[in-house]
Amino acid sequence: MDCKKVKKIFRVVGIKGCGAYANFGPEVPKLAQQFLTRLDEVENHSGTEIALFEPRDSNHLEGHYYVGLIVNEALKEVPVGMDYIETAQSYVTTRGRIININNLHSHLLKWADDQGYKRDLESHIVETYHPMENGEEEVEIYLPIHI
Repeated sequence: MDCKKVKKIFRVVGIKGCGAYANFGPEVPKLAQQFLTRLDEVENHSGTEIALFEPRDSNHLEGHYYVGLIVNEALKEVPVGMDYIETAQSYVTTRGRIININNLHSHLLKWADDQGYKRDLESHIVETYHPMENGEEEVEIYLPIHI
């Protein structure tokens, strides 16, 4: 797994969800599917699906997240019931098959720690989703760090 540090800006239009972290596995894709039924309402989108997650510590049992699309520039009008989020941040990142998402997160956390990076626990964790030709999907994970 290839890990690296990047500085990136994400411009996102999405809808907010919340719930128990234990239920994010089925809830996040379900909300993403609901969002995609409104795809034609989002102007200037890149077609890349994205999710932003509230950082979690061991005391948190519930949290919020956003599912949506990356847009190419800030929107003048955001569709009803949606939010526009823009985040510019330094991240550590890796990419791999979505079925390995837990291993990807663990590996990235260990790599960041080994490199001496300190996690920014005030900023959203970002995942972007990339369909592959064989019907599988890749995920790119971005963990926010302090510089």
